Amino acid sequence: MLKQVKVLFLALLAVGFLASCSNEQSAAQTEAQNELADNNSTVQPANPNAAQPAAQPTAAQTDVPAGPTTVMSFDATEFDFGTVQEGEKVAHVYKFKNNGDEPLILSNAKGSCGCTVPQWPREPIAPGAEGEITVEFNSKGKKGKRNQKVTITANTNPPQTFIYLKGEVLAEEGGNATPTVTQ
Repeated sequence: MLKQVKVLFLALLAVGFLASCSNEQSAAQTEAQNELADNNSTVQPANPNAAQPAAQPTAAQTDVPAGPTTVMSFDATEFDFGTVQEGEKVAHVYKFKNNGDEPLILSNAKGSCGCTVPQWPREPIAPGAEGEITVEFNSKGKKGKRNQKVTITANTNPPQTFIYLKGEVLAEEGGNATPTVTQ
């Protein structure tokens, strides 16, 4: 008999806990709907199962700086490093200019894989000023023809610009870990 009372008591506690969790979720859903209604200045349905509009990405989510846009131009967006032995590192400096009327803000530069690493200026580039992005490609474990892409995100239209490192990596013959830097 005592065992049955304990089981019944635990079952009631579990039901109570689940009910309270369900109420908290409803309250959170209602709060989110009210906030959305305030932002859209329209009344959203209180039904938690009703279809909700898709969330729009914010500037922080897309890495695109908010505010006015400008124009960025490169001397060249593609560099052919030729042929290297597997294990060599190749680096190239891409020069660009802010041809617009607003400061140029580069919010991100990302290689197509971990073997391609860009370094870019973190401070705004004034209108008419120039800047540089250095990209290093580590050919370790990468054989054959290569076309490495770097995506640059900035306050430009469109917000993403692409630069490329191309070449061929031959099978390792001892490898050279010294970077080859070209301008």
